[in-house]
Amino acid sequence: MDPLHWLDERADTRRAAGLRRELRPRAAETPAIDLASNDYLGLVRHPEVLAGAIAAVHRWGTGATGSRLVTGTTEDHARLEQELAEFVGAEAGLVFSSGYTANLGVVTALAGRGALVVSDAGSHASLVDACRLSRARVAIAAHRDPAAVDRLLAARTEERALVLTDSVFSADGDLAPLVELHRVARANGAVLVVDEAHGLGVRGRGGRGLVHELGLSGAPDLVVTATLSKSFAAQGGAVLASERVRAHLVDAARTFIFDTGLAPAAVGAARAALAVLRREPELAGRVRERAAALARIAGVGEPDSAVVPVILGDAAAAFDAAQACRGLGVEVGCFRPPTVAEGTARLRLTARADLTDAELTVIAGVLGEVLDLARERVAS
Repeated sequence: MDPLHWLDERADTRRAAGLRRELRPRAAETPAIDLASNDYLGLVRHPEVLAGAIAAVHRWGTGATGSRLVTGTTEDHARLEQELAEFVGAEAGLVFSSGYTANLGVVTALAGRGALVVSDAGSHASLVDACRLSRARVAIAAHRDPAAVDRLLAARTEERALVLTDSVFSADGDLAPLVELHRVARANGAVLVVDEAHGLGVRGRGGRGLVHELGLSGAPDLVVTATLSKSFAAQGGAVLASERVRAHLVDAARTFIFDTGLAPAAVGAARAALAVLRREPELAGRVRERAAALARIAGVGEPDSAVVPVILGDAAAAFDAAQACRGLGVEVGCFRPPTVAEGTARLRLTARADLTDAELTVIAGVLGEVLDLARERVAS
């Protein structure tokens, strides 16, 4: 018997439900308008960011050569950590190889047996997996519901507790009620962990994130995680918190201790992107303006972030609409179950600060045609 025969059955089931996924290698140069990537500030090809990556490779080579605790920490890693912490108003920073490993590292190192982890129902998959690996008791709170978090924390028997949330949720682009969540966490002696992956560079003064915007930066009982692969046009992740949290992660976060350090090119690119954002703080406002324009074109409510969801409901209809947009020269994201809940399949449009008025005109024509047909199909 073939021990992997069940893979074919699963593939057939997914195909019938319109949930099969595929990899589509893209060309270096394409005429398509990009509304699918997370390059929110449009810095992936910025000459200063390219130069930062190239200079780092020339100085350090192509790889970090080892884990951060052995040979994988360069002077540029340390500089990036300091610069990121200063930018968001945190005491200290620690860079990981990805935003995913940053979330895994901070949750598993701060939770463990004898702790409670309360996570928002809409938390990113990396936080979901962190919960599973934490060995703590996990409770899921209703989406954006501080009262539910309060009840779960108040009823706990564990001494330690973490509350997990995105600042900007990746599928809907909505904002977490961070002030209320922090108040509830503090009242119950818990630590609030906020993933700013989609907030940093987009929300707050000069793109400093939603935590900074709401006056919570530097709180000793709040830990921020972030990615360098979105607004900072590179790759990698970071934890931005107090010095004692940083020290504990260096000692205890397995995804930091046992992983090779972030490649020098990514460090150099992220530092250069941060420098551009510092010099051009208006980029954060510009990406939100472009997102509002996309929302008007798509006929949906004004967004709070760079993410503009266009919910169609039916997975096959969303997939076909995304394919139709691509055929007409506009790349859009397509989110289907299990990434989103059943009946909420959608196109996910992501704004970029460098979208031009001419591109918006083309987008309006394409989305007008495709969405009319998709909505008629779903309605019938």
